[in-house]
Amino acid sequence: MKKKLLACSMSALLLAIASWADDRAKDEDRLRHAGTVLTEILNIPDNIPQNLLDKAACVVVFPSVKKGAFVVGVSYGRGAMTCRSGENFNSSWGAPSMMALEGASVGFQIGGQATDFVLLVMNAGGANAILSSKVKLGGDASVAAGPVGRNASAETDVSLRAQILSYSRTRGLFAGISLAGSTIRPDNDANKRIYGRTISAKDIAIFHETNVPAAAVALVSTLNAKTPRRSA
Repeated sequence: MKKKLLACSMSALLLAIASWADDRAKDEDRLRHAGTVLTEILNIPDNIPQNLLDKAACVVVFPSVKKGAFVVGVSYGRGAMTCRSGENFNSSWGAPSMMALEGASVGFQIGGQATDFVLLVMNAGGANAILSSKVKLGGDASVAAGPVGRNASAETDVSLRAQILSYSRTRGLFAGISLAGSTIRPDNDANKRIYGRTISAKDIAIFHETNVPAAAVALVSTLNAKTPRRSA
């Protein structure tokens, strides 16, 4: 009996380890994919206005969110959020926190195509709110569809007031999109898998208490190349 119990316990442990390793591999793939998505978007002709990108404190990328993923309380899009270092978010970009995006509507995902989302977090208030707990976009934090185009005027009332500007890419079409009504929160389980210990999203993304993981190098290096310093 004892041998059977021991064998069962060992089997359960091995299954748990295998599952944890599989989940970590998925998290690392998500980080790499986020880097690819951001690089592609920032290299298209009519992308995020440079002056807005230069003003952003943090950037969040949710790659390949598919139709049906936005079911309240059931499943969600997953991605990563990286912030600038420095007391006023004015220096280089640091290690990302894993994030989860939950939506109340799938109306914007017409046709069942995978959608990439990029969010610019424009100030410290928005960054601290998102990294502290679950935040409702358009309620707890103001959000607006971001303007598009290298020469687009970003000095609109919406752009100046919003804490978060959101964009989407579906079937090659890149545009600003409102995510009001959705929620965003830290994915603490994924952070534990990526960094190998329990660590808060704020300690990762704001206080920079960990190094950039290998899977996130492309994401962080792209931002450091495109917008190395924050403008006023």
